[in-house]
Amino acid sequence: MPRWVRHRYASLVVLAVVIALLPLLFPSSYYYRVAALVWVSALAAIGLNILMGKAGQVSLGHAGFFGIGAYAVAIGPTHLGVPPLASLLIGAVLSAALAYLVGRPILRLKGHYLAIATLGLGVLVALVITTEIRWTGGPDGMPVKKLVVFGWRASGADTWYWITAGMLLIGTWLALNLDDTPTGRAFRALHDSEIAARVAGVHVDRFKLQAFVIAAVYASLAGSALALMNGFVNPDQAGFLHSVEMVTMVVLGGLGSVIGSIVGAAVLIMLPQALTVFQEYEHLLLGFLIIVSMIFMRDGIVPMLAKLPGRRA
Repeated sequence: MPRWVRHRYASLVVLAVVIALLPLLFPSSYYYRVAALVWVSALAAIGLNILMGKAGQVSLGHAGFFGIGAYAVAIGPTHLGVPPLASLLIGAVLSAALAYLVGRPILRLKGHYLAIATLGLGVLVALVITTEIRWTGGPDGMPVKKLVVFGWRASGADTWYWITAGMLLIGTWLALNLDDTPTGRAFRALHDSEIAARVAGVHVDRFKLQAFVIAAVYASLAGSALALMNGFVNPDQAGFLHSVEMVTMVVLGGLGSVIGSIVGAAVLIMLPQALTVFQEYEHLLLGFLIIVSMIFMRDGIVPMLAKLPGRRA
């Protein structure tokens, strides 16, 4: 078995073991909820990392797709009578369709032009959510009905811990296996050089669009999971600051690293919880720690740790 294949399966097994053993350390249900938030955020970050770290494209409005997924499971059951699980799938399809339609023109842009275009997309989605009060509840948000599957009601932090963990494991497995596909190799070629990829026969526009659609579906599913878990949704989940948070998770954990996305999400979700003892200095310390980590770990946490054995040797 090739070394990279062993590494891929080893990463997945380690993640599964961590997920299985963590509850043994939880003193209360609060920790189940924090861990579930990490799993949801990591799922969205993995999708964004496929776009940014593997395909080399920038997105500053990715929370828009997160918001579409979140509001799909809120609007579907409340206004249309669609079951929550079906609404989750509809939200993913809508996000994929929007990413496909909008991605065709904007992904022809490069650099900061592409960043501004994706930012505009995210702002537009957030604006629609905020202004369509009849459907979305406007700035106040709206409640989300509980997920019920064949009479089984998903409720409680521990239940959602396992649901979101299962979603994360599936999303991680798909992302890790992507590297060994023609699509994954095309993404890597795009990341290195679009010109060289085009010369090598890669259909640049098509694969950039595929990466954008895949990332949108990941974000939509994560948004739906968070909304169903919280039982409530508001426009902040589609806001610009949430997009920045997702980008920070990807960069902090390591661009191009699937496991790095999970680590980045864990750091960004758990660090504020640990810094609450500093009260009004919490956000100041959080920003300072992120700046320091980026100075000394420019490639991200996971790539930097992966290089340590080689440096010692």
